[in-house]
Order: sequence, then structure tokens, then C-alpha cells
Amino acid sequence: MRETRNILGWLGLAEEQSILQDAKKHVEEIYKTVTFFAEGVKFFIQGDLEAKTQAIEKVRQSEHQADILRSKMVEQLSEGMLLPPDREDLMHFVKTLDKVADWTNGAARLLGFIEGQIPESVLKNISSGTDLIVTSVSKLREAIVALTRNELKNAIILSQEIDRLEHEADDQKKAMIEAVIHAKLEPVSLLLTYQLAEYLEGVTDKIEDCADFIKVLAIKSK
Repeated sequence: MRETRNILGWLGLAEEQSILQDAKKHVEEIYKTVTFFAEGVKFFIQGDLEAKTQAIEKVRQSEHQADILRSKMVEQLSEGMLLPPDREDLMHFVKTLDKVADWTNGAARLLGFIEGQIPESVLKNISSGTDLIVTSVSKLREAIVALTRNELKNAIILSQEIDRLEHEADDQKKAMIEAVIHAKLEPVSLLLTYQLAEYLEGVTDKIEDCADFIKVLAIKSK
């Protein structure tokens, strides 16, 4: 009988322990980037612009830290003793995961530019889109932990839940754009909120990309 292969079997190699620790930090930093953005949205809806600005700055700093960790891991993977297939798998995954933080930072920048009165219908949709991002990234974090523990079935189930959430995000984007169009906003606010709808859905799309890759890794490990 063929021995089950742990796609992250390199975790047991002493020379790769530093990559493992950085990988965990990377995932947590990306999770923090998303939660800081959610804080910014909450303060924006409450009308606390100073707190919103502070939360957006936290997003920027967290995304920067994620970039540093991503660069460090790519360098380590390039110079490490992993076999080429494993190295390519992990390097692609690290880069894909980092895009979640990049797009979240982009959404935060747009949020920072939005000023003035925004109708309740638009605010509700911004809040709903943000909730989907937070739920999705939480599932992604759980899926990654399951993968590192070689809990392949659970990793696949969580990835499928992320797929479902991404479809919800598609519908949410359409609802937000409809709300924006009917809100009769000033041109600048119209442009910014429309772009924010694109970015909110874009974050969940990048999370789904990570989930798809987790499913591939899990299936290859069987």
C-alpha cells in the first residue's frame, strides 16, 4: 500500500523549521490585515473618521509585514533543499496567499478616500461584503491549519465552504453596485464606492484562489 504523502512533509525537516514558523506568521498577518480592515469599515459606518484612519494605517502596516514574510519565505524556498515539485507548490501558495493582503490593502486605501454622507443602503452592502471577507479568511486559516496537520478531509471541506462564500460575494457585489447606482452619489463618491465593491469581491476571489490550491494539495496528498 502506498504511503500517504503529507504535502507539507517538509515540516519535519530541521532545516525547514524556520519556514514553518514564518508560514504561520504569514497566515496570521494576513488574517490581521483583514480584521483591521473590518475595524476600519465599522468605524467608517459609525462616522468615527479618526478611528477609521487609524485602522487603515494598521492595514497598511500589516500588509507590509506580510510582504516582508513573503519575501523571506520565497528566498528560503529558493535556497532550501526541497525537491522542485514541493518547492514550486509552496512558493506558488505563498505568493497566492500574499495577494489576499494586497487586495485588502487596496480596499482600505479606497475606504480612506470616501468622505461625506453615504446612504444607508450602500453602507449596509459595504458591511455585508466585509463580513463575507472576514468569514472567508477565517475559514482559510482553519483550512491551512488542517492541511499542516494532514487533516486532508477537513481541509477540503473548509475549502468548499470558501467556494460557497465566494459565490455569495459575487451576489453581494451585484447588490452593492445596484445600491451605488441608485444612491445618486456625487461623482467622486460614486467612483470610489463602485471600485470598493470590486475590491471587496476581489479579496474573496483571492481567498478562493488559496482555497482551490489547498484542495489541489490535499488531493495530491492522498
